[in-house]
Amino acid sequence: MRLRSTRLGRTNLERLSPGIRRPAYDRSRVTPGVVHLGLGAFHRAHQAVVIDDCLAAGSASWGIVGASLRSPDTRDALAPQDHLYTVAIRSAEGTEHRVIGALLDSVVAREDPARLVGRMVDPAIRIVSLTVTEKGYCHTPQTGDLDERHPDIVHDLNNVDAPRSAPGFIAAALARRRAQGLPPFTVLCCDNLAANGHTVQRIVTQFAALRSNELGKWIADAVAFPCTMVDRIVPETTDADRDSVSSALGLHDAWPVMTEPFTQWVVEDRFPAGQPDLAAAGVELVSDVKPFELMKLRLLNASHSALAYLGYLSGYETIADTMQDPHFARLAAQVMEEAAVTLTMPSGTDLAAYRASLLKRFANPALHHRTWQIAMDGSQKLPQRLLGAMQDRLRKDLPIATHALAVAGWMRYVTGLDEQGRAIDVRDPLAGEFAALAREAGPIAERLAPAMLGVAKVFGPLGAEPRLREAVTAALGRLYQDGARRAVAAHVSA
Repeated sequence: MRLRSTRLGRTNLERLSPGIRRPAYDRSRVTPGVVHLGLGAFHRAHQAVVIDDCLAAGSASWGIVGASLRSPDTRDALAPQDHLYTVAIRSAEGTEHRVIGALLDSVVAREDPARLVGRMVDPAIRIVSLTVTEKGYCHTPQTGDLDERHPDIVHDLNNVDAPRSAPGFIAAALARRRAQGLPPFTVLCCDNLAANGHTVQRIVTQFAALRSNELGKWIADAVAFPCTMVDRIVPETTDADRDSVSSALGLHDAWPVMTEPFTQWVVEDRFPAGQPDLAAAGVELVSDVKPFELMKLRLLNASHSALAYLGYLSGYETIADTMQDPHFARLAAQVMEEAAVTLTMPSGTDLAAYRASLLKRFANPALHHRTWQIAMDGSQKLPQRLLGAMQDRLRKDLPIATHALAVAGWMRYVTGLDEQGRAIDVRDPLAGEFAALAREAGPIAERLAPAMLGVAKVFGPLGAEPRLREAVTAALGRLYQDGARRAVAAHVSA
């Protein structure tokens, strides 16, 4: 117990329990080369692990300065342990623990926006990467354009040196670098946005142009925004996770991250300001990311969302629990199968093997990925995860009943009441709007489905498509009549 009360830190790495992997380099020689916006669990289990491998291979000038845009929680947990933390890689065979040293410092943007802008202006910073989730870009998911009326965007246009939003920070730092004659950094989005590099370029350029046309044009012409595809399942960390990791280390880690063995990062090879040796760390550098991005969004993310909404409504707490139900496992496979026909992949891509690997990953009993967690921010996720594939299938005159059931599950979920009449803690930027629509429509599919499909920020013109309206309304009716578990069983057995 005394060992566990001692905090993980640079001076006591030698006290780690045997078998714990630790940084394979002299951390005192590492200098920052990356500022990362969105210092959450996914970044710490994915990109930071890759950078840790790059540092071990000798790329000592690529350490990370992390930035939390709002909450100080991660900084407060990691700063007392010199920003060291553990990645616990869980599988049915056991857990591997690895201490990551790539994170050198952290900033809380809301506390000191000028400090974060200053770090981004530092000429040593050549990459600014992001995992701020879909809602963090202050855009309209259906169009991919900046939402000029978003409160953070309104604030940032009136407070250009003290921004709140990711687009505001990027534009502020690039404007100052331009004014000082410094080359721009590369902006590396690692979020699940359609054509994420192009989308973020459009958002940041549109924001900058509202400040000045010249700045907008310079960013459009001079700044690289490579597209990426990231893939690793990272559940939220629980107190039980902290206890188990600290017991394994023999030292206390206030905020470890949990993940699975699988990891993938596909990146457009466009880094004019330089890059660490990403290829040596297992990153796939390609000329066109789009096929891989659509593969992940429409196979992994779409089936994950279907399992999350319908699984939650059926009373399943985690994805692994949901996958124990053979009808839900078949539903996930069916979402993937039907989305696969909308994809055009490079020669040699084995989609069947990829789908099989996803089903195995979802069923990992050691990974407690809550359906509620995946269900968050659905208004920002549906367009790229489900609606794009539905639109493509409609163009091919193919049925969309499976995807419509997933969308109906989302609609039923965001009403805020589960099948037993208990409140659902809906976390979504549009939660208030959805709740109002649900109150007005009541639990009547023929009224609720058209109301939800009329939310242009989510569905755009697709919401008026007669075949989609018919399919979603019918699916929502089955959910109200039979409940999610029976509706899924009937659908996959038909």
